[in-house]
Order: sequence, then C-alpha cells, then structure tokens
Amino acid sequence: MSVSLGRIRVPTTPKPLPSMQIEFKPPTARFPSYKPMVIPPSDLESPEGVEAEATEQPEPPKLQIPVLDIQMPIPETAVVVTAVTTAVVAVATTSVTQTLFEPIKKKVQKQLQAKVNKWKEKRKQKKESLAN
Repeated sequence: MSVSLGRIRVPTTPKPLPSMQIEFKPPTARFPSYKPMVIPPSDLESPEGVEAEATEQPEPPKLQIPVLDIQMPIPETAVVVTAVTTAVVAVATTSVTQTLFEPIKKKVQKQLQAKVNKWKEKRKQKKESLAN
C-alpha cells in the first residue's frame, strides 16, 4: 500500500505486531538450614553461688522372693513386651515350619536310604564276585 502526496508516493508500513511480554522469574534456591547443636564442654561446672539441682532416679521396682530371701529387679514393661513378642514369634515360626518340612524330610530320607541300600548291595556283590 502506498499513499500519494501529489506526485510523490510514500509507502506505508504495516502496523507492528504487539510486543510480547516475557515473564521472567529469577531462579531461587533452597539452602539447607539446621539449628546448631550446642555441646557443652566436658569440664562444665556450675557458677559460684548456684547449687545444682538434686535429681534422684527412682529406684526400680523389685520382686521379693520370700523363700530365698532375694530381691530381683522387675524389668520395664517395654522390655517384657519385646521379649514375650519375640518368644511367641519364634515358637510359632518353629511350629509352622516343622509341620511343613516334616513330610519333605521323610521323603528325602527315604530316597537317600534307598540309594545307600542299593550302593551297599552293589558293593557286596562286587566283593563276592572278587572272592570267587
């Protein structure tokens, strides 16, 4: 297209395309963070004039056995539960596997004994044939 101004023709330029706006977000990084752990020195002492609090550990419960006149400490509940659970699982596993493997064991023993008996019989026949 062109526009004429008398004798001079002036070309018209097309309308520019709308400018594209690029949304640029600068990259971000997450840095690990931690709370520093404060370890007191090994020679830590309380300042002068400050008394340390007396923290007494409660004495564990004990079981009195009257006939033997012995006191036995009673373990904590968590220890007893763990021991009982382990014992029950071990007994159950042993019982189940024994009932499953007993027939297999008998069949294998029977097959092995048959092979041993066959081997003994052949050996006996060889000795007899060599002796004659």
